[in-house]
Formats: sequence, structure tokens, C-alpha cells
Amino acid sequence: MNGEIRYPRVRLIDAEGRHAGIVELVQALDMAAQASLDLVEISPGAEPPVCRIMDYGKFRYQLNRKERDARKKQQSGGLKEIKLRPNTDQHDYDFKVKHAREFLDDHHKVKVTVMFRGRQLVYKDQGFELLQKFATDLADVASVEREPLLEGKQVTLLLAPTRK
Repeated sequence: MNGEIRYPRVRLIDAEGRHAGIVELVQALDMAAQASLDLVEISPGAEPPVCRIMDYGKFRYQLNRKERDARKKQQSGGLKEIKLRPNTDQHDYDFKVKHAREFLDDHHKVKVTVMFRGRQLVYKDQGFELLQKFATDLADVASVEREPLLEGKQVTLLLAPTRK
């Protein structure tokens, strides 16, 4: 020991992406300060640790952009609900089927609900028939995830988009 201080050493990558060799940490910090950039530890588990001279704010921005783009490419899996009555007119029914088809094309699940009021509950079989017709009309783009089920004063059906 000749009295000189030994600083930790790092493998340094300069601002242009070139390998600058293994240098002491103090020297790497000085090089980053001269370039008016930050020294960022890229791979702490390596021996010696790998550091890079870069603009940390720009680096974080690019990471956030990549994450956002990855989320955009993910399948959006929301749930959309369509409500009907047991005596819904044919034109209204066709309009609801068209909307459900658009939701399924956008990879959303669709919950179809037939709501009953007052004495309409006596004719709940009409609600089941309406939902069966709805499922068959959308059979080319959807599969039945949950069969029609009576819950209180409404019957619900859950449709999921089919994979292409």
C-alpha cells in the first residue's frame, strides 16, 4: 500500500454509445460533468457495474414512451353493457346488435341485459328468447361467456369476442 486511495471502478459507455473502458467512478463522474450529462448505472449486477453517460431525463422519457406504446398495443378488455326491454322493437334491436358488433370488434366484452318492469316479469321467457336471438345474431364475432341468467328483475348474457 503506497497511500493512494482506490475508488470503485465501473465499465463506462460514453455519450455516443462507445465503450470507454474500465475507469474509476470519480473519473466517470468527471467525464459526465464535462459533457453536461448524467452518469447512469445501467447494469448494477455486472462486475464491474456498467455505467453510461446520458441525459437521464431523456432516458426516462423514452422509457415512458415505450411503456405507453406497449399499453396501446395491448388488447383493451373493457366491458360494455347494452340494455333491452322484453318488447323492444325490431329496428331498435337491430341498432343494439350493430353497436354490440362494434364493441366486440374493438375487443370489448358485451353484457346484454333485458330489464323487466312490474308485471313484465311474468313473461321472462321472452327475455331469454331475446338474449338467445342476440347471441345467435352475433355468433360470427362473439362466443357466449355466460349463459342468460335471471338476476332480480333482469336477465343478463355475457358475450366475449372470438379470437381471429
